[in-house]
Amino acid sequence: MGEVLGRVLVVDDDEVIRQLIAVNLTLEGFDVYTASDGQDCLDRVREVDPDVITLDVMMPRLDGWETATKLRADALTTHIKVVLITARAQEDDRRRGLGIGVDAYLTKPFDPAELIEVVRDLAAEARLSSGT
Repeated sequence: MGEVLGRVLVVDDDEVIRQLIAVNLTLEGFDVYTASDGQDCLDRVREVDPDVITLDVMMPRLDGWETATKLRADALTTHIKVVLITARAQEDDRRRGLGIGVDAYLTKPFDPAELIEVVRDLAAEARLSSGT
């Protein structure tokens, strides 16, 4: 087993999509954790300490926008790379994501290969900036 490429927290309320993303990233060599919604993500983020979080936008309790905003507002999680995954890719959504400070944006249905590439690049960036 080679070096782990990074830790990823996959957040989606749809179990099928969550597992699809998790399996793809695990096969690629990432250490993967999952959360079922934004609140679950915030509850687990400190113990998992991920390099990258993939975040579905449409979720119960706490949606992706709110979750990303809270992650950015907290000094302990502000450095984590965030990939927003949404079925809606209108330009104002992208601007809103950039305003919050998300690092990447994927539209459903997404290509797993594209997701892996985006996560790999962000994890490498995260590891460079943290010095690990």
